[in-house]
Amino acid sequence: MRLLTIGHAMNTPFDPQKPRRASTFARLRSSFLTGLVVIAPVWLTIWLIWSVVGWIDGSVLPWVPNSYQPDKMIQDLLGLERDVQIDVRGIGVIIFLVFTIIVGWMAKGLMGRSLIHVAESIVERTPVVRSIYSGIKQISETVFAQTERSFEKACLIEYPRKGIWAIGFISTTAKGEISQRAGNMGEMQSIFLPTTPNPTSGFLLFLPVEDVMELDMSVEDAAKLVISAGLVYPNLKDPSQPED
Repeated sequence: MRLLTIGHAMNTPFDPQKPRRASTFARLRSSFLTGLVVIAPVWLTIWLIWSVVGWIDGSVLPWVPNSYQPDKMIQDLLGLERDVQIDVRGIGVIIFLVFTIIVGWMAKGLMGRSLIHVAESIVERTPVVRSIYSGIKQISETVFAQTERSFEKACLIEYPRKGIWAIGFISTTAKGEISQRAGNMGEMQSIFLPTTPNPTSGFLLFLPVEDVMELDMSVEDAAKLVISAGLVYPNLKDPSQPED
């Protein structure tokens, strides 16, 4: 008995699906998103720097005498009319940097420290100003102080319960009353546990050294991992090198 063959083969659910060709709109959308990923960081960086420089100029230049304003000096140098407006950005930043360096140099000396001590003693006796000044001073010292107050290493800790791991940063070894009160638990470390995607907020934890698992990746790579919510991993071959 001869079997008749059908002219075209029948597709079955087990046949491999042919890749569908992307439409023109899909290709344009993909190219647009790729371009946006490239352009957005560059544009935002330039815009942020331009805005900060303009804000500093707007705060510093009003204190400069009118005859020494940068735009007026350029007009006199080039012989331009007064109605010709010249937007010179960055002069205020330079003045601010020079002024800050001079103040810092004076503050390191004996006379500067004495003046600061007298001024702070007056501020501390002023009820409302005292609270505002002390808070701003603590923040400034934390952010700008040139000390070795930086995270030592990145680590893994079990938080908020056993079996769940979280990335933290080793601040220092527990000292003072904290170390004395928890002395029966052995040596302890202070761990900063950041939140995602904003690592500037988080929790301060004190854990025994044996409960802290140090990581080979750098603090910067661990911070990238936290900020990106686990999307950006460091180079697995050499954690000290940036990702490919």
